[in-house]
Amino acid sequence: MSAPRTTVVIATRDRAVELERTLTELASLRPSPPVLVIDNDSSDDTATRASRFDGVRVVSLPRNIGAAARNLGVALARTPYVAFSDDDSWWADDALAEAERILDTHGDVGLVAAKTLVGEEEREDPVVRLMAESPLGSPDGLPGPVVLGFLACSAIVRRKAYLQAAGFSPLLHFGAEEKLLSYDLAALGWRLCYAERVRAHHHPSRARPSSGWRKRAELRNNLLITVMRRPVRQCLADVFRAVKRIPREPRVVGAIAGTVRRLPRALAERRPLPAGVEHQIRVLEHAQGG
Repeated sequence: MSAPRTTVVIATRDRAVELERTLTELASLRPSPPVLVIDNDSSDDTATRASRFDGVRVVSLPRNIGAAARNLGVALARTPYVAFSDDDSWWADDALAEAERILDTHGDVGLVAAKTLVGEEEREDPVVRLMAESPLGSPDGLPGPVVLGFLACSAIVRRKAYLQAAGFSPLLHFGAEEKLLSYDLAALGWRLCYAERVRAHHHPSRARPSSGWRKRAELRNNLLITVMRRPVRQCLADVFRAVKRIPREPRVVGAIAGTVRRLPRALAERRPLPAGVEHQIRVLEHAQGG
């Protein structure tokens, strides 16, 4: 049997039951991929349950570092490709083999974004349509359009590209973290590609943060990403739009406060994007009415 070429990395916290189902689904794949579970300081029996599975390595962290836990998983992987699952998502039977074929064939593709099917009814995640209809096109025979975004629960990366881009930012913790990594990969010359035939299943856990918390985190992180990568005029425009929302959306105050607390570090990490990537972002924003 040939050596595995893709490692599955899962960052998790306090979802032992969901994780157990995901690991069971991954164990049924043929060939079964090696799995790295990075436990973000769970208070339940996540580590114990995960350790019972063959081919699964568990790394328990002393504190919750959010999406950046995936960085440790990629660093520990010994395969050229890494597939991300969440503790409530897993890969279809032929997904990893198809992603490997794409990455083998297209040496400048750094990330393959999957078609994500949600729940028992397998409905498409709304992000799927945005990726499938990306106005950036499908140059050079790519199996799907170029994108500048993805779902972290269903993406496969070229390990070399991910490490070059330094992975997910610890500053963002959770929420919109995929956007910054997309920008950084593109800035380094890597392409991100949506592939219809690469499929992942996502059965969202009931143990999820409130929608209010998620919206605040995403607004905060989108503002921080703009500060770290976009032109100054865009920073000012985004802040102005956020402030205008305060009278009708009080949660915006918390998002802006969180942005201000993190602003010194965001400015220290500021690296404006190449003109070509900034142009792609504007094409996408225009197509989406932004």
